[in-house]
Amino acid sequence: MRKSVNRVWRRVMANKLISEMGLPKSIANIFAARNIHTAKDALSLTEFELMELLDVGLAEVTTAVSSISEISCPPYQTALSLLEQRMHNEHLAGHLPTRLKGLDAALCGGIPFGVITELVGPAGIGKTQFCLKLSLLASLPSSHGGLDGHVVYVDTESKFSSRRMIEIGVNSFPEIFQIEGMAQQMAGRILVLQPTTPTEFSECLQKIKDSLLQHHVKLLVIDSMAALVSGDGQGQCRQHPLGWHMTFIKSLAEFSRIPVVVTNQVRSHSGDDPFHYSFQDSRQNLDFPTTFDSHLVAALGIPWAHAVSIRLVLESKSGQRFIKVAKSSMSPPVAFTFAISASGISLLHDDGIEMTGPEINAICGQVLKHFNVASSINDAHNIKYFRDFEVTVVYSIKNWSFRVVCG
Repeated sequence: MRKSVNRVWRRVMANKLISEMGLPKSIANIFAARNIHTAKDALSLTEFELMELLDVGLAEVTTAVSSISEISCPPYQTALSLLEQRMHNEHLAGHLPTRLKGLDAALCGGIPFGVITELVGPAGIGKTQFCLKLSLLASLPSSHGGLDGHVVYVDTESKFSSRRMIEIGVNSFPEIFQIEGMAQQMAGRILVLQPTTPTEFSECLQKIKDSLLQHHVKLLVIDSMAALVSGDGQGQCRQHPLGWHMTFIKSLAEFSRIPVVVTNQVRSHSGDDPFHYSFQDSRQNLDFPTTFDSHLVAALGIPWAHAVSIRLVLESKSGQRFIKVAKSSMSPPVAFTFAISASGISLLHDDGIEMTGPEINAICGQVLKHFNVASSINDAHNIKYFRDFEVTVVYSIKNWSFRVVCG
């Protein structure tokens, strides 16, 4: 939005009339006589070209050009004034808190507004669990620390589970979900789309753009980008398969000033070198040889990596799960251990471990025992919430002319 405003400002000032700039009448009349009427007309020529065209001296031309430039240039802003303006205009200082204390501290408040945050990692590591928890946090009432808005959840892999989402809500926010009608209200704010092809995905993005402001959307989740592409997008001599989508999503984040969270898959790394964390004890590596781990990298290639502003890597290593801040202009490379329970993702320690070297971008994949997502949904109280959730989501989506699958 700021870019479009700046473009409009430049266009307006470029077309500003010289006759309205308060120049001495003698020089202003000469400009008009030579058909130089706007700031753009005058500043498109060099001083020597103006001297020849206007038939005046260098001193007069230099003075006139300086005055025109000063009047037509937009007013400058300091970094402090820009920061204060953004913090004034954005709720929660421009971040969606994850409720993971250490991670929020590293990211200066949580998932930032107006940019793309990527969650990358192997299958089953917890990317979707993270997205479900963020969706709940964005839809929470502001009185309980949420953004009090709708969430658009683009589910390209058919992994969205209303059962799991309500389980996370009941276990994470029991005081909220025990309020009569709150489960239905929360459920009605999660809007789910399930495109299966790039064409359907493009149509979804257009609908989202048209509806962001109208439906008070506070979070956009895309789970996942790579599922729409065959291959890993590494080709150097062809256009990236999701090039248009990358540009559109990035502009969507900037325009709407909401957090945009996108998941990405991994692919095998070409190197065969063993990989381990520098902060891990050597005895751990003896118990869990590095040959048991697979060295992976993010899919979709370098163009996509440049499009995201925050990259969070989720991986498994030596029987533990890690979440790493691999790319951020606000945080040093740091890693946290985490676990998945009935209430979703939680950090084992709030103090992260700073990392150096290429290990921050490398991804280790290892088969871990999966948490039973249905473990606490069996009691009748929770099932009641789930049923309300399922019915309300379908109703809300129909009103918004979107398709939803609950499970």
